[in-house]
Amino acid sequence: MKLYLTPGSCTTGIHILLEELELVFEAHLVNLMAGDQNTPEYLALNPKATIPTLVRNDGSVLTEFQAIAYWLARSYPKAKLLPGDPDGDARVIELMDYIVGTVHGQGFTRIFTTDRYAFNKADVEAVRIQGMDIVKRGFAVINDLLPPQGYVMDTFSIADAALFYVEFWAYKTGIVLPENCLKHYRLMLERPVVRRVLMEEGYRLD
Repeated sequence: MKLYLTPGSCTTGIHILLEELELVFEAHLVNLMAGDQNTPEYLALNPKATIPTLVRNDGSVLTEFQAIAYWLARSYPKAKLLPGDPDGDARVIELMDYIVGTVHGQGFTRIFTTDRYAFNKADVEAVRIQGMDIVKRGFAVINDLLPPQGYVMDTFSIADAALFYVEFWAYKTGIVLPENCLKHYRLMLERPVVRRVLMEEGYRLD
């Protein structure tokens, strides 16, 4: 398989899942700042010009964090990346969609790519503040859903990989994580695979 990724992005969560499953794959770097996502070669794989993109063993292409994570969990059920019962699976997907769609898609995008939302310079600060508010409110909601100790569910799941990458962004940008989210972030950093992925992506562990 081939994973098209950008170090330190949402693709870090998929990178973690692939490593947790001990799957053999090629990592292809996508430099978003350089516009790699808009090249004809990349658009031929993913016309959305987004990341992550996973090319599977049969050559078929899968995009979107939630879809890739769900496919990995269902394709390798022995790893128990989903609880396995309808309600538990729904809860994992519910939280994962909120993380990716709201905290990332509505909040962090306004912080990291403000120009996409600010039509003039006078709007820049307001857009950033709006993004910060969405992120902080999002973490407050998630914090109340998390158990005081441990993972999202009883064991590590695809939702934990999604939550980790936005927690990582918060930590790196100085956003204070609420108590349960901070505990979850620290718990994830104890996983050998998570530490290895971060080092592979060029981050120092402090």
